[in-house]
Amino acid sequence: MSQSKRLSVVMISKNVADVIGECLDSVQWADEIIVLDSGSQDNTCHIAKEKGAKVFINSEWPGFGKQRQLAQQYATGDYIFMIDSDERVTPELKNSILAILQQPEENVVYNCARRNLFMGRFMKHSGWYPDKVTRLYARERYQYNNNLVHESLETQGATIKTLQGDLLHLTCRDLMEFQQKQLKYATEWAKERHQQGKKTRYGSILSHTLGAFFKTWLLRTGFLDGKQGLILAFVNAQYTFNKYASLWELNQKTINHEK
Repeated sequence: MSQSKRLSVVMISKNVADVIGECLDSVQWADEIIVLDSGSQDNTCHIAKEKGAKVFINSEWPGFGKQRQLAQQYATGDYIFMIDSDERVTPELKNSILAILQQPEENVVYNCARRNLFMGRFMKHSGWYPDKVTRLYARERYQYNNNLVHESLETQGATIKTLQGDLLHLTCRDLMEFQQKQLKYATEWAKERHQQGKKTRYGSILSHTLGAFFKTWLLRTGFLDGKQGLILAFVNAQYTFNKYASLWELNQKTINHEK
């Protein structure tokens, strides 16, 4: 029988002392846990060390994609499972991962369904479930892209297979905190698109905003998620408005500067 592949659980963090402990508790079975912190001012690093994680610091924030790349460089396992501090691995997902490590396939990466919590409810619709995310992969073969936000694993040439079991995601525990995070993402998204030379028209702000609402509420059957589904549709619309309004503003500043 071939020896099981070693697993490194990898995480990036900042000021997540309220959630990181339970996350690390859910992955104690891994061969090693790597935490790359970007300058926490709370007990995040202390808690991570207490839970047995190897903690590193990079306070010069390069964006989510490059920070994940750097975190991966500290890992020594054959396989990586990338996780966020507000996520938890369920027992079924754990067993599925361990089974894969016994007999991994060449050129295969693995995703899993994620159950997202929004205002006290694990959403079943609204585009938030199964919300598959690719997280288990061979360390020496794959890594994340350079995106400032909404980074993803580069999987060119790979077959993607789905693990059994869910990854729990405490997405929105506090609506205002969630909104602040969304605003930060929207700002980074607009900056990145602007640097790439992307432009948007004034009318596109409205069309994209309305489109985001109806996509969540109707096309993704958000109405089946009750009151939380309706609120989420508005939240997604607001996030989309912030993205495109910010990009439009950056476009206008460039135009005015060139005059």
